[in-house]
Amino acid sequence: MAGLTPSMVVQVGELELPNPVMTAAGTAGYADELASFVDLARLGAVVVKSQSPRPWPGNPGPRVHETPAGMINSVGLQGPGVKAWIEEQLPALLATGVERVVASIWGHAADEFGEAAELMAGAPPEVVAVEVNLSCPNRQNQDKMFGQSPDATCEVLAATAVAGRPRWAKLTYQVTDLTEIAAAAVEGGASALTLINTLPAMVIDTETRRPRLGAGRGGLSGPAIRPLAVRAIYDCRAVFPDLPIVGVGGVATGADAAELMLAGANAVQVGTAGFADPRAVESVLDGLEQWCRGHGVVDVGELSGGAHGGQRSER
Repeated sequence: MAGLTPSMVVQVGELELPNPVMTAAGTAGYADELASFVDLARLGAVVVKSQSPRPWPGNPGPRVHETPAGMINSVGLQGPGVKAWIEEQLPALLATGVERVVASIWGHAADEFGEAAELMAGAPPEVVAVEVNLSCPNRQNQDKMFGQSPDATCEVLAATAVAGRPRWAKLTYQVTDLTEIAAAAVEGGASALTLINTLPAMVIDTETRRPRLGAGRGGLSGPAIRPLAVRAIYDCRAVFPDLPIVGVGGVATGADAAELMLAGANAVQVGTAGFADPRAVESVLDGLEQWCRGHGVVDVGELSGGAHGGQRSER
C-alpha cells in the first residue's frame, strides 16, 4: 500500500480540517506575513497570536534567544487587542485565501478572558475556533498560570463560552497531574486540548552575569520539549480516549508530526521551526504526507493514538 495518496482530512471535535497541520499561536505573528513563503490556504488552519480585550505592550527586549535545542522567548503577549485584531489584522490574513482561522485569547483574570471571548463572538465565520491560552509562562508579574489550577482552568473556560465557537484549552506541562487540569478544562466547556505550551526557562549571559532576556525569564520551545509534548499527549489520550487533542512542541518534520499523532494528537501545530525557516509549516505538511505514503497509511486520522495499542488508562 506504500505510495498510495493518503487522505489527510482530520476531525478536531466538531471541526473538519483538510489536513492536521497548523501554525502555532505566537510564532507566526498575524500569519499573513508568511503568505510570501507559504500557501496558507493549504494548511489545516492558521492559528494566530494571542489577544487580550485591550492593547498590551508585552515585555521589554531582548525577547528571543536561541538555545542548543530550540529557543527561549519572552514576548509577553504583545498585541493590539481583540477588536483591533478583527478590524485591522484579520482582513489581511483572509485576503490570502485562508478560510480557517483559530484565534487565541488571554486575560489577567477570568472576566478578562470573558471580555476577549465576547469580542471574539463578533469575528467573521472564518474564525472557526478559539484557543484559550491558560499557560503562557512569560507574562510579567505573573505568580501562577491559570492552567496550573483546576478551579481557575474551569472558571476561565466557562467564562469564554460567549465566544460562540469551539474552545481549545492550551495547557502547560508544568503541573503535578495534567489529566486533572484537562478534566477541569472539559468541565468548563473545552471541546479540545492544545498540548503543550512553552515551559518556564531562563538563560544568563556569563560575561555580563545578567539574564539575556529583557524580562529575565521566558518560555522554552523547540525540539528540547518535544518528548515532553509526546508524554503529555500520550497521558491525556490514555485517560480521555475521545477528547480531541492538538499537539504542539518541537514539530519540525513530517515524522515529528506523526510522532505526536501516534501519541494521541488529532492535529499538530508548528511554531519554533518557522523561525529558522518560514516555510517550515508547509514542509511539515508535505513531509507528513510523504511519511504516510512511505508507511502505507491511507488515512492520516488513523494515526491518532496508534502508539497506545488498545491500552487505555482509567482515571
